[in-house]
Amino acid sequence: MSLRVISGSARGRRLKKVPGDSTRPIMDRVKENLFNILRDEIHEARWLDLFAGTGQVGIEALSRGAREVVFIDTVRAAIQTIETNLNITKLSDKAQIVKSDAFAYLERSAISPFDLIYIAPPQYKEMWITAMQLVDKRPFDLLTEYGQVVVQIDPKEDKALELEHLVLYKSRKYGNTLLNFYEIDSHSE
Repeated sequence: MSLRVISGSARGRRLKKVPGDSTRPIMDRVKENLFNILRDEIHEARWLDLFAGTGQVGIEALSRGAREVVFIDTVRAAIQTIETNLNITKLSDKAQIVKSDAFAYLERSAISPFDLIYIAPPQYKEMWITAMQLVDKRPFDLLTEYGQVVVQIDPKEDKALELEHLVLYKSRKYGNTLLNFYEIDSHSE
């Protein structure tokens, strides 16, 4: 499977894969549907791409007009791949790459809030649940007023979460990929 930017300023650019099998790139059809759903929330938005892998979701957001994307990954090969892909797309000036554990990053105190947090962790380890719990613990620090969280998982991993501040408002399944969309509960303080 070749990776490419679908739309925007870097449209058609081919992206490099992370060597080995430590990442699972999002399929073009899923990525296209994701960005169609988020179409009105991309321009000038600030994104956090957790477990970034190749960086292709954050790069797609930048290509379509996002103001900034912070890419988080712990794997050195992934960090190098993100750097290469940002250079290929000429979008490095709008990106910040952080080599960090995703959970440790979410617990940092000095983080400017994001308009969108994208969570696509390694499969079948329930890491998405831990990430969601950390965001739910301090949504008003991590998300802007209308910020949202999108989780990309295998449908077999899906389960209802007991969250205090975030609510699931949309789910879309594309083959063996499930996208869950969360926002801050309007009844939350």
